[in-house]
Amino acid sequence: MSGAELANLVNIAAVQAAVSGETSISLERLEWAKDRIIMGVERKSAVLTEESKKLTAYHEAGHAVVAIRTPGAMPVHKATIVPRGNALGMVTQLPDKDETSITKKQLMARLDVCMGGRVAEELIFGKDEVTTGALSDLQQATRLATYMVGEVGLSSLVGPVHVDSMSKGGRRNTEALVDKEVVQLLRDSHARVTKLLTKHTTDLHVLSAEMLSKETLTGAEIKELLGLAGGVKDSGKDLGKAKKDAGASKKSSEKVGDAIQGDKENVGAKDNESEKENETLPDAETASEPDVVPAGILEPVEERANAKVGV
Repeated sequence: MSGAELANLVNIAAVQAAVSGETSISLERLEWAKDRIIMGVERKSAVLTEESKKLTAYHEAGHAVVAIRTPGAMPVHKATIVPRGNALGMVTQLPDKDETSITKKQLMARLDVCMGGRVAEELIFGKDEVTTGALSDLQQATRLATYMVGEVGLSSLVGPVHVDSMSKGGRRNTEALVDKEVVQLLRDSHARVTKLLTKHTTDLHVLSAEMLSKETLTGAEIKELLGLAGGVKDSGKDLGKAKKDAGASKKSSEKVGDAIQGDKENVGAKDNESEKENETLPDAETASEPDVVPAGILEPVEERANAKVGV
């Protein structure tokens, strides 16, 4: 945000705090002001039927699930079925860092997120029951696909060309290719999202039910609800793995210790047998060397033991 935008945000938060009788601006008020700027003003007077709320919940759940499960998509900030502005509900996404340029992967992810609401309606209610609620989504997706093909050259069919910079004759010849590629990008996105949401239909049901109950969910709450809060789970898995490895290492050390002890006992037994033979056959020293354990035989045993424990 620019300085003027930040000043406007703080001013809105201050007004809300004053209306509530507060003497300071809390983080909660700043969040409220940010949502008001980004998402629009709540239409508390809007009266919606239960059927309309259910359809909106599944529509927004489709956007949210695609945004969370698509690599390259921006993190979900909030998902709500509270009417704001002209929308009956919305899913807002905010980048987790400053963006100086956008990759093709990120643009394709944005296309897929736009298609999420429409596809969710088709899967849950049937293709004959889809509504006009996806109008703004399709407008945004079409503009984005046109930008990718005609302005930044991300089309293999049209090529790395900025169409508006071409001559009039060139533009006329290329416009048909641009339109064809735009339609193909949208169809491909629709197919990808259909496959994704068909695989994760359970997420749609769980998320829509929670949104009907709470109306507004944060990105963190959605991830936790869908079991995608990876930080805690990963650390638990790592801890369990570490304990398992430690137990295996301990068992391995015990086995190595037993092996060393067994080798030493065998060597000691051979020494005792040699001594007895020397005592019973004293004249054999002149005939042949006694059957004693060669010096250094313990060293290879210890080396093997060290190798097993990783010394």
